[in-house]
Amino acid sequence: MKKHTIWILAILMAITFIGLLCIQIFYMKNIVQIRYEQFKQGVRQSLVSVAQRLEQDEARYFLEEDVNSVHSSSIIAQYLGDNVPNLSGVKYSFTTSTGLVADLTIKGDVQEISKLQIGNDVIDHYRNLQNSYHNRYLYQKGMIDDVILNIVSSASNRPIRERADSAVVARYLRQELDTLGLRMPFEFAIANYAGTVLYKSSDFQASHTDRDNMFIQALFPNDNTGRLNYLKVYFPTKKDYIFSSISFMVPAFAFTFILLIIFVFTIIVAFRQKKLTEMKNDFINNMTHEFKTPISSISLAAQMLSDEAVRKSPAMMQQISNVINDETKRLRFQVEKVLLMSMFDRQKVSLKLKEIDANTAINNIVNTFKLKVEKYGGRINARLDAEDAIVSVDEMHFTNVIFNLLDNAVKYRREDVPLELTVSTRDLNGERLQIIVADNGIGIRRDDLKKIFDKFYRVSTGNRHDVKGFGLGLAYVKKMVCDLGGEITAESELGTGTKFKIILPLTN
Repeated sequence: MKKHTIWILAILMAITFIGLLCIQIFYMKNIVQIRYEQFKQGVRQSLVSVAQRLEQDEARYFLEEDVNSVHSSSIIAQYLGDNVPNLSGVKYSFTTSTGLVADLTIKGDVQEISKLQIGNDVIDHYRNLQNSYHNRYLYQKGMIDDVILNIVSSASNRPIRERADSAVVARYLRQELDTLGLRMPFEFAIANYAGTVLYKSSDFQASHTDRDNMFIQALFPNDNTGRLNYLKVYFPTKKDYIFSSISFMVPAFAFTFILLIIFVFTIIVAFRQKKLTEMKNDFINNMTHEFKTPISSISLAAQMLSDEAVRKSPAMMQQISNVINDETKRLRFQVEKVLLMSMFDRQKVSLKLKEIDANTAINNIVNTFKLKVEKYGGRINARLDAEDAIVSVDEMHFTNVIFNLLDNAVKYRREDVPLELTVSTRDLNGERLQIIVADNGIGIRRDDLKKIFDKFYRVSTGNRHDVKGFGLGLAYVKKMVCDLGGEITAESELGTGTKFKIILPLTN
């Protein structure tokens, strides 16, 4: 798959996921808003009902007080009770002046007299009865007017604790909220016009400043402005109540998030596979080039051997033999490098561990490598300062690790500066051995430094064509050091040089 195709798919999928997330977030936001408006409307309705019930309680209080004050009056006691008589439907029996018995039923403006004939005495008696009821009505109306005047003039002078008892307020709130389905805990307080809390429930905090979660209702709104009191109600679990309506969206959101992670991982893997494919193609091109040169040299030497004049010259035969031998070794070395690829497909490499003196092994490697360094006009120094350098390693792979680092230093040297190579060892707390291979070469850029141990990765060397390889050397070094129980790091500055640090456990 081409790189731009992967990018197009990635962009389309990203737009799809962003759109899906936006729709879910918008939907959740609307649900929360609707739930909050319903909650707010229900709470306000409940508070208004509580205030009305408290006003009704106060009116009942003054009515009962007035009734008690005139308890001796049988008329008031009769007509201010719960069973107030109605003129309509009232029946009366009486005896007229002529000795007749009459039954009178009052139905609004219609009078019905049964059993006897209507006489003047009946009509007079009815008129007297009607006047009596009218007088009683006027008396009652005056009494009620007195009660209302008493409420208006003296109600606001009563202490708020008497007008709105805390237990009564809590009970009314609970009943009204439960009626509207708002079965949730609440805290409340009564405050005066200046905002001073007169009394409150046990867990109500004066520091509650969340306006969206504080609901206020004026109590007894007909009082003078300076005497107004307010009921403040706070819901500590309001957010839980509001967001409980979108709990069903959590699994959908979680699944979307999981799909997003899988999508991102898939894109990363696709780009990694694309990069790996490109690196493998570079490897094949490099391998073809590396194999082509020794094969061409061997083929040319074989053609020269077919020349009779060449076969008769011992010096020429020796030279051709040396060429064939050198190119064969070179070809064998490249084949071995290719075979290193098989190591990266296995978790562990078969290692033949034995205890060796790292100082001695490194000194031998330095002596062997010195000729190659001096060939390019450089020099190599060994500073083997470790007092205890006994490590348990596979000697062949350990030697290859050091050789690879030194060979890279020669490859990536600077042409204008003589090559300076340093190999040093030192103890780390008597438990580990540190091996440092440092050079003054071209260095490595910071972006490349993070990838130099990746398989097939090769640092760009600009226009230099003498640096060839498969990108396996440092990957092999990393794997061998890790399999030997150690670790390796690299430090480098572009144009200054590179330093590799290997740490291996000492054999106690």
